[in-house]
This record gives sequence, C-alpha cells and structure tokens, in this order.
Amino acid sequence: MSPLRFEITARSARTRARRGVATTLHGSFDTPAFMPVGTRASIKGILPALVAQTGAQIVLNNTYHLMLRPGSELIRRQGGVHRFMNWNGPILTDSGGYQAYSLAATNTVNDRGVTFKSIVDGAMVELTPERAMEIQNQLGPDIMMALDDCPPSINPAAAGDKAQIGRLTAVAARDTRPASTYDQTARLDLANERTVRWLERCKAAHARPDEQALFGIVQGGTDPARRSWCAQRVCAIDLPGYAIGGVAVGEAPEDIAAIVQHTAPLLPDEKPRYLMGVGYERDLLAAVLAGVDMFDCVLPTRNGRNANAFTAAGQVRLRNAQFAEDSRPIEDGCDCHACSPARFGWTTPDNRPFTRAYLRHLFMVGEMLGPILVTLHNLRYFQRFLSDVRDRIVDDDWPGLVARWPIAASGLSPKALQTPL
Repeated sequence: MSPLRFEITARSARTRARRGVATTLHGSFDTPAFMPVGTRASIKGILPALVAQTGAQIVLNNTYHLMLRPGSELIRRQGGVHRFMNWNGPILTDSGGYQAYSLAATNTVNDRGVTFKSIVDGAMVELTPERAMEIQNQLGPDIMMALDDCPPSINPAAAGDKAQIGRLTAVAARDTRPASTYDQTARLDLANERTVRWLERCKAAHARPDEQALFGIVQGGTDPARRSWCAQRVCAIDLPGYAIGGVAVGEAPEDIAAIVQHTAPLLPDEKPRYLMGVGYERDLLAAVLAGVDMFDCVLPTRNGRNANAFTAAGQVRLRNAQFAEDSRPIEDGCDCHACSPARFGWTTPDNRPFTRAYLRHLFMVGEMLGPILVTLHNLRYFQRFLSDVRDRIVDDDWPGLVARWPIAASGLSPKALQTPL
C-alpha cells in the first residue's frame, strides 16, 4: 500500500494549475494546499482544533528543532508526532537542510552531512542523510523530506550587505576566502551534486517506505540550466513526490516566479509538487499557475504574533495609531474567529467582531489574546485564498480571483492569467 495517493481532479484550461486530493494514512488534504508551520510540534498559541477550524488539513513540523528538543526517540515512545501534538491529520516534516543555510554561522557542511552547533546547549550535532531519515522515521510524519544542500540563491558579492555577504559565504561550504573570489556557479554545482547523492542515501536509509512518503528536493539557485540538471536527476529516483527548494532565500519576487515557472513542469505530472517556504499571495498564485500543489510558510503565524494582519488589499499593521478608535473588523467579509466570532458560537454584544481598536489595545499592553486572534485571522485568510484558487482551477475565472484578492496580482503579469500554457 502506498503511503501517499495523489489524484488530480481538475485542470485549468488556461494555465498549468491543477486541483487534486492527496491521501495519507492519517487522512486527506485538498490541493493546492497551504500548510501552517508548527516548528516545535505546535502552531504557536493556537489549539489544534482551532487550527483545523481555519481550514488547515495538513501541518508542518521541523526536524531540526524536534531533534534537539525533546528528541525524536522520546516522541517515538510517545506514539509519534500525531499523538504527541494531538493533531488528527496529515503532517509533513522538513529535513534540516534549510537550517544548514539559515544557521550557517554555526555549522559545517561537507559531503558526509551537516554538523550544527546546537542552539540549545552549544553541543555539536551531526545530521547526515541517514540520521535525517532515522529522526523522521521516529517522528512518524506522513510526508518526510530528504536532506538537501541548500545553497545561496545569489552571489554573495552582489548582495551589497557585508553581514549578508559573510553569512552567505559561510553557507558556501565554510568558504573563508574574500567574497570577491567566491565562485557561485561552483557552489551551485556542488549543492546539486550533494543533493542528488544525499537523496540516494536517504532513500536507501528510509526504514518505513510503506507508511511515510519521502519527497526529493530540487536545488539549482536561480540558474535555469542547473535547475533542469537537478530536476532530471532527482526525478530519476522514484519517489511519491518532489519539491522545489532553495527559493525565497534572498532573490527578488520576479526571480522566484521565473524559477518556479521553469522548474515545476519538470517534475512528474502525476505526483504532488511542493514549493518550500514560500508564502506571499503573489508567489503562491504564480506557483499555482505553474502547476505547484503544496506550500508552507511562517508568514501567517509570525506576522500574526507581530500585529500584522493579512487582507486582500494588503497587510494591516495594527500597532499603528490610526487604528486606536477603528471599530471595523480586520477585514469585512472574513469568516475567521476574530472577524466573525459568532460563526464559532462566541456570543458577543450585537454579534460584534473583535475590532481593530481592541486588537491594537491588546498588542499595546502585551495581552496574549492579540497574537492569538490575529494569528487565527491570518491562518484563515490563507485557507480562504487557497480555497478560492482551487475553485478557479475549475472555472478558470482568474480575473475574478484577482478582483477579489488584488494583493495577489501585485507584480503578476496579466499574461499569466490569460494565456494557455
């Protein structure tokens, strides 16, 4: 029995977008799907039942952080991540490859794997492809990611910021030469080769292939030829699904769209395609139009905790003084816990929403309810957006979509919505 079944139920006649259903041993999720990020087996501040009420059908956990605390062996003894966090649906875990990029100043990358300096106690922790599989087999998610080598997407010498140059250069296999001598093409080639070799090792080490679906990851930076090279070799390894990694790590939005439009069609049509770590509406829509099925990002939750609410017209920064006496909900027409509490059985005076004035007050005085309500709004916002996108794949009314979600059309070429691909 396959650990993941994927059925495409509709295709756009005008774009590469497709609608589908992915089925795992812990349930199904509709695609295109947005996965909230529960780094440490928790969507910060939100009960699992409330996460489900926002429309989320699958969530993401972080292998690196759960490896450090409480440890994958402890979670295995507790029955796996589903039982540990009381989430009764599909779960995906990343591999730790992105942390090798984001924590570059304290790690070393070589052909064997990545050696991290623990953010918990400073101890050195090695993460090899085999160890990444062992940890994820113990955690027990439905979908697990292969360990990959995530390179800088741009040449550090072109970054402009000295701190950024130093960080990106450190990522480049601990290259200590001046940034001006750094060879970006050589780094991309090395990352591609490692990613393919590590994927082969991951597949060989995967101990539960009948229960957990292993996805491979395509790297290559912003170079189309290198993306093609990596996609060909990664997809030659038979797996239940494939991902586009190394995106949104410093490049411009137009570069993100271009590389996704180039790479997505190179992945097997009959299997789910996952774009890792991308979350702005324009990026999601461009990727869906290119044929991507799965997404994750920390934006809804991180921004929610920092008083930034997403709306179809753009973000509302609730700490601003202009909202001190604003009696409107975050967004008219939204059916989230903050904007439509009566929908969830919450009795309020005159069925009022939580107003912008009240939410601003909560943030200004440090009350926990503010981050909770805005996080719930943001999570529901992204689920509403993807639900509308799924419906448009059926009727191809893309102009209607961008009329309702104008922020999603920001920077998107009108041709992308009108021309068959």
